[in-house]
Amino acid sequence: MNSMEERGEIVIIGAGLIGLSLAFELRRRGARVAVFDRFEPAKAASWAAAGMLAARTEEIADEPMHALCNEALEGFPAFVERVREASAIDPQLRLDGIVQAAFDEASLARLQERARSLAAAGIAHTLLDARGALALEPALASNVLGALLTHDEGSVDNRLLGRALLAALARMHVQVATSEEIELEFDARRVCGVRTRWGFRPAEIVVNAAGAWAPHVAGVPEVCRPPVEPVKGEMLALAMPHDFIRHTMWLGGCYVVPRTDGRLLVGATGERVGFDHRVTAGGQRQLLDRVLQGAPSLAGFALVEQWSGLRPGTPDERPILGPTPREGYLLATGHYRNGVLLCAQTASLLADEIEGGTPIDPAFALARFAENGAAVGA
Repeated sequence: MNSMEERGEIVIIGAGLIGLSLAFELRRRGARVAVFDRFEPAKAASWAAAGMLAARTEEIADEPMHALCNEALEGFPAFVERVREASAIDPQLRLDGIVQAAFDEASLARLQERARSLAAAGIAHTLLDARGALALEPALASNVLGALLTHDEGSVDNRLLGRALLAALARMHVQVATSEEIELEFDARRVCGVRTRWGFRPAEIVVNAAGAWAPHVAGVPEVCRPPVEPVKGEMLALAMPHDFIRHTMWLGGCYVVPRTDGRLLVGATGERVGFDHRVTAGGQRQLLDRVLQGAPSLAGFALVEQWSGLRPGTPDERPILGPTPREGYLLATGHYRNGVLLCAQTASLLADEIEGGTPIDPAFALARFAENGAAVGA
């Protein structure tokens, strides 16, 4: 059976950017798809993120993850264009570069070393002295010593991207539904389907893209449960005049992301506190202290939004992609801080696996945890 149109329905659990992007890609290839989530679609971590596309600025040491993120960055503009055309909603992709600022000699030396690494890899960048840094971003603190602008990175408005994917799927007649009751059913060999508040729905393939909630989907055999735990990140937004800050920037202990709607996003904390997603005074103070140290002129701007999200973390900080010990049951979770960047690449890899059996790099397989003695289904 070669045609996706002739196959049984594919059910995706999780309507965040990962699940919606996969549904979009599969439907483009002709598959019959339905998406279910316990919560409102395109919310949770997908809503809480800043939408940074920082495959190079992140300085990812893990080679499989480094390669995955760079491939994702290269393919992201074409993905956004497909979604924009299908939805008539512009997700506001900006690839005008990311700035890292240095405020002490040690940080400046690290940026200089980073610039040499980028040059060796043939990656476009600009190393700036203090005057150049302030000319590029006048809001930086006057004690800035220099900055590194890594070209061809930036951000996408993740909230708009979620809206665009939902609109595109609606036009493509893909059901995206909320159900408090979601339970998978298996026989001894494979997945059979999903039970929701509307009853049982058979499926040839089920993909768990439930993010931090992925280990807790009901009905799944323990051997198929991924070792994913929530990592809370708090953020805030300031009301900012247009172009007061022009680029996505790293300011030591925080980052800032300007939006075209006049908000400046500031993030993010990181705490392993289970499913506690409260916004706290301590977390907000930490963000404000750090951003005002790097850009003190922001102190007079209004604080307009505060929120948190739960990132899906894994023991080795790589996502979990692909098959499980039960036939037809696949995983697409554990993206931690790179869910927005990796949504399209994840969709492509999973769709290739489903459509043609193209294997995904074993570095991202669930089986790696059993091989390493890590607990699966914790």
